[in-house]
Amino acid sequence: MRIVTATAVALALVGAVAPAATAHQPATTAHQPASTAHQAATDGIWRTDGYGTVLSIRNGTLQEYQTTAVSCIAGDTARRTGPGAYTTTEGTVLTVRTRGDRDRASVRLDGDVGERNLRRMTELPEACTRSAPGGPLASFDVFWQSFEENYPFFAAKGIDWHAVRDRYRPTVHEGTTPDELFAVFSEMVEPLHDAHVAVMDVDGDGDGYPDRGFGRTRPGTVMPNGKLDAKVKQFVVERDLKDARNLQDFGAGRITYADLPGGQGYLRISGFGGYAGDKAPYTAELAELDKALDTVLSQERTRHLKGLVIDLRINGGGSDAMGLHIAGRLTDTPYLAYSKRARNDPTDPTRHTRPQPLYVTPAQGPRYTGPVAVLTGGSTVSAGETFTQALMERPGRTVRIGQPTQGVFSDIMVRKLPNGMSVWLPNEELLTRSGRTFDGTGIPPHLTEPVFTTEEFDRNKDSAFDRAVKVLRNQGLSSK
Repeated sequence: MRIVTATAVALALVGAVAPAATAHQPATTAHQPASTAHQAATDGIWRTDGYGTVLSIRNGTLQEYQTTAVSCIAGDTARRTGPGAYTTTEGTVLTVRTRGDRDRASVRLDGDVGERNLRRMTELPEACTRSAPGGPLASFDVFWQSFEENYPFFAAKGIDWHAVRDRYRPTVHEGTTPDELFAVFSEMVEPLHDAHVAVMDVDGDGDGYPDRGFGRTRPGTVMPNGKLDAKVKQFVVERDLKDARNLQDFGAGRITYADLPGGQGYLRISGFGGYAGDKAPYTAELAELDKALDTVLSQERTRHLKGLVIDLRINGGGSDAMGLHIAGRLTDTPYLAYSKRARNDPTDPTRHTRPQPLYVTPAQGPRYTGPVAVLTGGSTVSAGETFTQALMERPGRTVRIGQPTQGVFSDIMVRKLPNGMSVWLPNEELLTRSGRTFDGTGIPPHLTEPVFTTEEFDRNKDSAFDRAVKVLRNQGLSSK
């Protein structure tokens, strides 16, 4: 039931010693016994709608099983830490709630948007009760089947996944080495160019992180990382903010704000999480975010601000919920951010769970409702994109400037393989009011400008920033 952020993907792929804080962290670690009535209502075997997951809840323990037509592999284990709340060893909190009908329930991951529907089962699938083969062929079959049953975008990307199996499965045999199998898996997914797809090797040194990983971004784009973020931040501060006032960092440097000379504000967000240190609980992350927002969008500033630049051009993702939280500071009117659905039929990629509408709710306290210019690019990834999408229907004047975002919106499913490797893949779509998705292509800008190209750096130019300031100054948010 783990969800991995795009930042964690990037850091794993470049061999970082530790990932940034993930989107879903524990709300509490204190032991709070659940009521007997609640325990009796939620204990049992549950299957999620979509997600290929079965949950067994017994005696204060929640055990996840990752299932396909050919496999059942035990996933995360969580212990009860409050009424209906279960916390994994990695800090993910799952909250299980019944829905009146004893055979229906839901599970929500702390810091996630939306929830997953559960249906009661009488017993575990048979495959979950017996030992499974663990050789290279078994790993290949689970790898292929995990994509076959969950990946939504084969048709859009022009990939015949059955042809991929027919090509590569004959190359795998019981003597295939881990290095060879890793190479096969990598070749199979490379043509997807999906930044939410990754192949992860085993944790051989026991540090809690994969020893190596393979992934690809959309062609012509770069995955954000710490080095790129630091380079861009220095460039922006020295070039764009040289005459700004009240330059401040928040959230471990992942949020930057400054007042621009023309009366506009500049807000740079490099990720939606990692504000309170490694493995901080979600509540602590949210508290740090609110500290920043209370300062940035104070009553005095929101009264006089003539426009706001929100810079997401280097943003590695994180918590979608934090994006909705920020959007709530930018509206006086509730509105639909997007709807979320997941693949829900192993054999039919056109069938999905019922779209779950997710809304932006106006925050308590000061809110800024004036013109906003959102800067995006190919290194705007995952939660950076869902936040961008959440601003598309924002009441008021909002314009996007720069380049299309990366094109990955789903939470990431982490699937274990029999040989100890794992694969990360998406299985969801985020829909606009009209039912459109931007997976693969990314969200396009209204106004196209280069974003941190070599030429821009060499000539000390930031065309997207300059365009945003000009547009906001005109207040019409036109393309002139």
